[in-house]
Amino acid sequence: MTYARFTMAYWCVFVVALMPIFCTVLAKYGMWNKPRKDGGYDNADPRGWLARQTDWRARANAAQANCFEALPFFIGAVVIAHQLSAVQIRLDILAFVFVVLRVMYVAMYVAGLARLRSVLWGLAFLVNITIFFLGYR
Repeated sequence: MTYARFTMAYWCVFVVALMPIFCTVLAKYGMWNKPRKDGGYDNADPRGWLARQTDWRARANAAQANCFEALPFFIGAVVIAHQLSAVQIRLDILAFVFVVLRVMYVAMYVAGLARLRSVLWGLAFLVNITIFFLGYR
């Protein structure tokens, strides 16, 4: 009997799926206990509150949106690579590299380092394309 196993690449999908939540928590950090009238987090209007943020909080929120945008392609690429019987160690390494690049991307986004952020985005996108075609024969 063969049992399905959770590969490193699948764990990477799990981490990437959690990244938008991390970005949102980061954007809201330190604002939960502050009164709404003083600009504190407004749970009655969370999207409106996030839209009104500036500086690094606004960038963390923008990073959240970009993490959601990158997620479907990454999930699809990993699943397709598995379905096409890509070499597992290559897939696992590339998926891990993607996660590292995306974490660095979020850090540069929040820090306001736009040029480096864009370079990291491009590298992660190329890694994702590579994952997509990894099982192609």
